[in-house]
Amino acid sequence: MSAGTIKAIDKHSVHQICSGQVVLTLATAVKELVENSIDAGATNIDVRLKDCGADLVEVSDNGKGVEEANFEGLTLKHHTSKLREFTDLIHVETFGFRGEALSSLCALSHLSVVTCHESCQVGTKLVFDHNGHLVQRSPHPRQQGTTVSLQQLFYTLPVRHKEFQRNIKKEYGKMIHILQSYCIISTGVRITCSNQNGQGKRSTVLSTSSSQSIRDNIGAIFGPKQLQSLLPFQQASPTENVIEEYCLSGADLPKQLFLITGFVSRGDHGVGRSATDRQFFFINNRPCDPVKVIKLVNEVYHMYNRHQYPFVALNISVASECVDVNVTPDKRQIFLQEEKLLLAVLKSSLISMYEAGVNKISLNFSSLPSASKIRPPHLTFTSMQIQNTSASDICQPATFKDSRTEPNAESLTQSPKTSVNLDSSSDITMAMPHNSVLELSSSEPDSYRTDVEDEIFGDSTSHSHPEGAESQTEQRPFDEDFSLIPDTKRARTEKQHFIIKPEPKDYSNNLDKSSLGVDSPVCLQRRKVPLQFSLQELAAKMKRLQDQQAHRAKEDLCYRRFKAKINPGENQSAEAELKKEISKEMFKDMEIIGQFNLGFIIAKLESDIFIIDQHATDEKYNFEMLQQHTVLQGQKLIAPQKLHLTAVSENTLIDNIDIFRKNGFEFQVDEDAQAMERVKLLSLPTSKNWTFGPADIEELIFMLSDSPGVMCRPSRVRQMFASRACRKSVMIGTALSVNEMKKLLVHMGEIEHPWNCPHGRPTMRHLINLDIIS
Repeated sequence: MSAGTIKAIDKHSVHQICSGQVVLTLATAVKELVENSIDAGATNIDVRLKDCGADLVEVSDNGKGVEEANFEGLTLKHHTSKLREFTDLIHVETFGFRGEALSSLCALSHLSVVTCHESCQVGTKLVFDHNGHLVQRSPHPRQQGTTVSLQQLFYTLPVRHKEFQRNIKKEYGKMIHILQSYCIISTGVRITCSNQNGQGKRSTVLSTSSSQSIRDNIGAIFGPKQLQSLLPFQQASPTENVIEEYCLSGADLPKQLFLITGFVSRGDHGVGRSATDRQFFFINNRPCDPVKVIKLVNEVYHMYNRHQYPFVALNISVASECVDVNVTPDKRQIFLQEEKLLLAVLKSSLISMYEAGVNKISLNFSSLPSASKIRPPHLTFTSMQIQNTSASDICQPATFKDSRTEPNAESLTQSPKTSVNLDSSSDITMAMPHNSVLELSSSEPDSYRTDVEDEIFGDSTSHSHPEGAESQTEQRPFDEDFSLIPDTKRARTEKQHFIIKPEPKDYSNNLDKSSLGVDSPVCLQRRKVPLQFSLQELAAKMKRLQDQQAHRAKEDLCYRRFKAKINPGENQSAEAELKKEISKEMFKDMEIIGQFNLGFIIAKLESDIFIIDQHATDEKYNFEMLQQHTVLQGQKLIAPQKLHLTAVSENTLIDNIDIFRKNGFEFQVDEDAQAMERVKLLSLPTSKNWTFGPADIEELIFMLSDSPGVMCRPSRVRQMFASRACRKSVMIGTALSVNEMKKLLVHMGEIEHPWNCPHGRPTMRHLINLDIIS
């Protein structure tokens, strides 16, 4: 950067820069206009697009309209009726409040407004320039409300405009998803969206019916079939385990801070979705993207349905002073107080809802008939604290904590020998009875004892001292707190017992402590073993370490392209290196060295040696050929079948109908029918034992909405192709000639992704560079 005078950027450039950061996509533009309509009290909002929004975006409503006194400031930067000072942000309840949307849209498109205030008889048409200044006004017939029109969105930013037009189908799909969220949460508001391509017929994309119920809105957008798989959200208080997981203090938790309402999919397999395309979250009726909440909901759902994702529509109500919506220009990111409490409530509620529909196996534990042993059901010995100040007063009376069983200390001390079984289903905290000692009873060898056990109890047989080393023991009373936690792995593999034995009160001073073994209540065995240390050995080890580091540095300088090792943990790094260093043309230039173990091809490219899995390589080639060239045959249905697709999904299917035909699906399309009833299924693809259905159609629609016009296959079709490719490929154990091995290498240069097979097995790895070893 050259030195120069610091000057202010001119206002026009500032306006364009800031506007491009406020309105990023078609979805943002439509969102801002719809929010303005809802803030104006509209009960009927009509979104009209031309060429998916590339040519025209128009939003009409029947709201209050704009007063004549506000015409000049309507599109000026940071002009708003919602705020007067910064503190008003805490209690803002409208969608818009910063006065940036219309001003930014003026800078990015041709913007005009037709409005009629409730106090006026005739409407007015307003035309604004790119700086938001009113340049033309004229009478225009209109009922009460406002219509905002955007023509040629982003045309003032040439690079973004070109990218916008190139990806218009994807932009259109994202806009519809955002609009769906406002359709769901806006009860009492009728929202419709339609699109017209070229001079063709205008088609309705989605429509709601101004219902007062969120459930009705969901049915209007996604059809009655979606409603059949939904559960109403039932809020529950966070459980103790979840409170502990999120490190919350139960006593300090605010009561009724959050109120969560909405719907989620049932946990049954088959009722979920193959993608997260129908998940909507709201904070105080404002659509948002709470990342941690989204992650939590999907994680809990996968506990009950691991292969699918849920439909979600959840509204979280919270006091306005506990939430900050002024984080990003699109207001989709939100800061929230007591976020951990929200996550705890959500997790406990979802688990409670799904557990109610899961069959449980209850295990009944019966106590032993012997009066000398007590085995309370569902007790887990999690910790023991022993506090001693003298040999005469070793422990305090026992205390048990269990929701169902409360054995007292007398029942423990009356029996000559009491055993408490270690179970993993609940918690019990216990201190030893007065004048009792602790004994660990186990059938496992001493090698499984924990370090804590060895240190507390001592064991002369579990450790051996080297010859000539003097071991010293030190006896000291229990004057500190010790926590004994049984090994969790050991507790899973065998039953353990902590046995409490009463001991006589009086101990003889000349009592042989070694004869007590682990039962000694008085002393703690501690060993002191002298360690040998040599500065010469330390210096020699340091020199060897420095030599190794220097050798590695020399290798890196000589050859840095392939550093990933042949290790499952480094597969991603290895593939990235191969993708960067090996081009398709290089495969035919590789020299065949030979075949290793009848399963791997050893090839050389300049100074690099590679190993290639012959089966995985051939399988990937055959798989991609099947993907590209196979046209699945369809099986005619007896009668056309209704699919109950949303209007957006219908449009995606119609626009990509050739791709569906290549996948074996045939449809009957009626352009004049109502939305959600325009497409009927005529035939389904079948192939030997493989059958496909509407779920595969929905998956394909989702894939095409993200990548329109790109040839793709449903996951089950990919599985079928992968199975076929595997069976027809060269197997491990097959001897290959040089020509056959060369053919496999040439095939690797003819496919798009040659680095792993459809089942995830690596096809090729770098072995060594000959320049290093020479």
